[in-house]
Parts: sequence; structure tokens; C-alpha cells
Amino acid sequence: MTLAVTSGVIATLLAEAARSAPCECCGLLLGRDGVVVEARPAANIAADPRRHFEIDPAALIAAHRAARDGGPELLGYYHSHPAGHPMPSATDCEHASGDGRAWAIVAAGEVRFYRDGAEGFVPLEFRVI
Repeated sequence: MTLAVTSGVIATLLAEAARSAPCECCGLLLGRDGVVVEARPAANIAADPRRHFEIDPAALIAAHRAARDGGPELLGYYHSHPAGHPMPSATDCEHASGDGRAWAIVAAGEVRFYRDGAEGFVPLEFRVI
């Protein structure tokens, strides 16, 4: 499956990563039918946001409620690696949930997408629309 992502989402991801550096940014990927139309920033509540991220649970709850009320679906999540590469880190892999959602990782001016599946993170093809 190829994920479709708007150019605005890519721009938001790159801007959020730059704005948050040297801390990791994080947030939600929202849309419908495999098309990501919004990257919604969330607070990084990790104890050490320069090395880790934790999406604010209030943002997750709000997104799930909005989806139930007919809003956009929660298609995935994103975070940045300010001093790393746009690929899942060992910590990312340890915390993978296997929920099948998409993950965007932003680093070095690049965005890559992965599927969080039963076997861990798998690169996900995407196209910018």
C-alpha cells in the first residue's frame, strides 16, 4: 500500500522539526482512506525531550473523539530525530505497538514513512499530492 500525503503535511513536518530542535517534535497524522491531510503538532511530554518523545495523551484522546464524531481519522504519528537519521531508532522499535498505523520520522531535512506492524517498523512507500 502506498500512503498519500499532501505537500502541506510534508512542509508542516519539516517546519515542526526545525522549530523544535534540539528537542524532538511529535504529533498526529490525520486524514481519510489512506490520505494524510493534516500533521497536528502535540506537546512532547517526555522527561528528556532532547532524546525522546512522548505524545501528550490529551492530544490522542481528542483525536479519537473527533474521529468518532465524523472528523478525520488518526492514520498515524510523527516525530523527529534532531541529531539522527530518518529511520526508527532502537528506542522507537522497543516502543512499537504493532497497531498498523503510519509513522513519519523527520531528520536531516527529510521525511520517511514506516508502517508499525506486527513485525515492527517496515518502510512505507508514499506519494506527495
